[in-house]
Amino acid sequence: MLKYLRLNVELAMFAVILLAGCTGIGPGTVERDRFNYVNALSSSWKKQILLNLVKMRYVDAPIFLDVSSVISQYALEGTIDLGVSWNDPILGDSQMVGGSGKYTDRPTITYSPLTGDKFSRSLMTPIPISGFLLLIESGYPVDFLFRICVQTINGIDNRFAGKEMGKSADPRFRRLIEAMRRIQNSGGLGMRIKPLGDKKAIVIFFRSKIGDEMVKDINTVQQILGLNPDIKEIRVVHGAFAADDQEIAMLTRSMLQIMIDLASYIDVPAKDIEEGRVIPVPDKNASDMPPLIRIHSGASHPEDALVSIRYRDNWFWIDDRDFESKRMFSFLMMLFSLTETGEKSGAPIVTVPTN
Repeated sequence: MLKYLRLNVELAMFAVILLAGCTGIGPGTVERDRFNYVNALSSSWKKQILLNLVKMRYVDAPIFLDVSSVISQYALEGTIDLGVSWNDPILGDSQMVGGSGKYTDRPTITYSPLTGDKFSRSLMTPIPISGFLLLIESGYPVDFLFRICVQTINGIDNRFAGKEMGKSADPRFRRLIEAMRRIQNSGGLGMRIKPLGDKKAIVIFFRSKIGDEMVKDINTVQQILGLNPDIKEIRVVHGAFAADDQEIAMLTRSMLQIMIDLASYIDVPAKDIEEGRVIPVPDKNASDMPPLIRIHSGASHPEDALVSIRYRDNWFWIDDRDFESKRMFSFLMMLFSLTETGEKSGAPIVTVPTN
């Protein structure tokens, strides 16, 4: 009898110690929560962007929801019940030990819709010239950036596939960006910010130590843009047309324009075109340049997709093996950080009480 009593007391003490050791669950959740929430937020953001691209292709209004905060609360509770009783040795003795526990996870996620002034600033404000040139300085291919972010440079138009203002690219536009790409690859393109009265001006210049091939490309750029070949530094301003032959005027696109143009590359079901649900874009390959992005559609769920969504009883996706489309989609996500979004607010904040 005493042996059984001692055994039950030891079991109860062990259970109490075990529960006490589990109450400090905070540190163990940090790595798991950060990893899981990063994956969840990234996946939902990609799907939201793809969904809005598809909606724009179908002339449907885009809707954006920002995740402004994530609060995940954990609670661990436990109780121990111990009872010991015995009777006459002839009748035998009995013991009882018991316990109960409860684990609770209550995540609270706050969504903030992008509307009003914040919507206008985020989607309809042109990409700042300074941010665009910083991307070039960071090493992004200049032809890649120009095709995505620039609508007009010194009166030379890029392709745009919007329904109301759709146009093909000026034949000179491709020659221009190809020459600039070769100059960039040879290290011949530079830029700096210099004082201009009480303001600061962004200028680009061509490096002096260059070979014959680069001289030819620089002459091509100067001729197409109508620049004075004797000018060493060229001002860069926002606009469609330059004021003189010492200036480059670039009309950058807004995020809304970029998304409308990218949406034109989406392959839509032929039935939707026949029924008038969406219009064809016959000139999407007229410039003889490869498509910026390939977004496929089909009736069944794709097997190997970077991101996929279901819309109007069809699946739309980006193939995970299509590197160029993956690069374009990732770059599109990054571009959102270059546009003005109204009040500065760090988001999302993840708060994890783990008492």
